[in-house]
Amino acid sequence: METIGDKSVKAPWHLWVVGAVTLLWNSLGGFSYTMTRLGMLENLGMGEVEIAYFASAPAWSNFFWALGVWGAILGSILLLLRSRFAFYSVAVAIIGLVGSNIWQYGLSEVPESLASPTLTILIWITTLFMLVYAQRMTKAGVLR
Repeated sequence: METIGDKSVKAPWHLWVVGAVTLLWNSLGGFSYTMTRLGMLENLGMGEVEIAYFASAPAWSNFFWALGVWGAILGSILLLLRSRFAFYSVAVAIIGLVGSNIWQYGLSEVPESLASPTLTILIWITTLFMLVYAQRMTKAGVLR
């Protein structure tokens, strides 16, 4: 418990739920990113078309993908650590998400087997939720 002015600010139960659930969710992205960068997509059941698509990604799009994935994972960890820097980490993840989506949906032709607008929408919803949540928890004095 931390004191702000005269008030004690205790972490609400939902902070732990949000932190843990988003960490698990974002870790899936980290696993996918790592498997891709290590060239282990065959192990995930991907064929030549999918592997060629990921291999064709320019370095800048991989940079943004990394920002998105690792920024979100760090954001979840920082939420669990009650750090106000969670907001900034998730903001970096949003920048990464924008950059990787520019390549994915604007500058490349995604193979039909990889096209998943539902997944992209879920990623956006989760990441934007994390950003707003971290901002509100910082304002409430829960994150320090």
